[in-house]
Amino acid sequence: MSDFWSPAPVLMAGPCVVEGDGVNLTIAACLAELAAKLGLRVVYKASFDKANRSRFDAPRGPGLGPGLAALERVRAETGLPVMTDVHEAWQVEEVSPHVDALQIPAFLCRQTDLLVAAGASERPVNIKKGQWMSPTAMAGAVAKVRAGGAFAITVTERGTFFGYGDLVVDMRSFARIRATAGVPAIFDATHSTQQPGRGFDGETGGDRDALPVLLLAAAAAGADGFFIETHPSPEDAPSDAATMWPLSQLPALLERVLDVWHTARERGARPCSIR
Repeated sequence: MSDFWSPAPVLMAGPCVVEGDGVNLTIAACLAELAAKLGLRVVYKASFDKANRSRFDAPRGPGLGPGLAALERVRAETGLPVMTDVHEAWQVEEVSPHVDALQIPAFLCRQTDLLVAAGASERPVNIKKGQWMSPTAMAGAVAKVRAGGAFAITVTERGTFFGYGDLVVDMRSFARIRATAGVPAIFDATHSTQQPGRGFDGETGGDRDALPVLLLAAAAAGADGFFIETHPSPEDAPSDAATMWPLSQLPALLERVLDVWHTARERGARPCSIR
């Protein structure tokens, strides 16, 4: 794991899309406090544009200029590194000077030009695994980013399509990603609880209540970090309202998850005494 993603486990967290400074900075201040208290490497993530929504009228965010300016204010106020999505290769050059890391959305994890451009940005890159991709197939996406020259790459597991209902998380994914792609494997608890097409008028629904048990399972299964979208009032969030975790409940959840994460590694490192 490169220095940027250390120490493990890393936490990628924030609202789904960049919102007003009131929301952005409230979330960021809580995350910065948790980083100091729990010894976490926290990266603040929010999208300036959600360009991959199902409906044309779905909220997309503030756009490139205002969104990047808002992320820079988060970094200035809290000291947290910031990360955002890029959807097209031309955006990489525009976005990179304003953020500390880039993210490739799941639907774009096979876009060669975008991946190579992100790799050439001199920024760490987090690649979301497509819902149709096997963990081992992500080695190809990582190779494309490496071809651009990236020095720090992670792959994030976010569940696999299972018919038209719930997504399914294969807990073997983390070990398989590390073994085949040679990069840290992150677990996206938020998007793994989505229920595509179950919401009103075809909107994506979700099962927020399933988020803790999936996080705990991923912590035990060997994830190198976690991706959690969080909000002071999830019901008011313009995107992913059904799956965002309440900010007030995040500290207690993370303490449970870290207990499991550290215990699994401590016990896994001990030699077996049974003969």
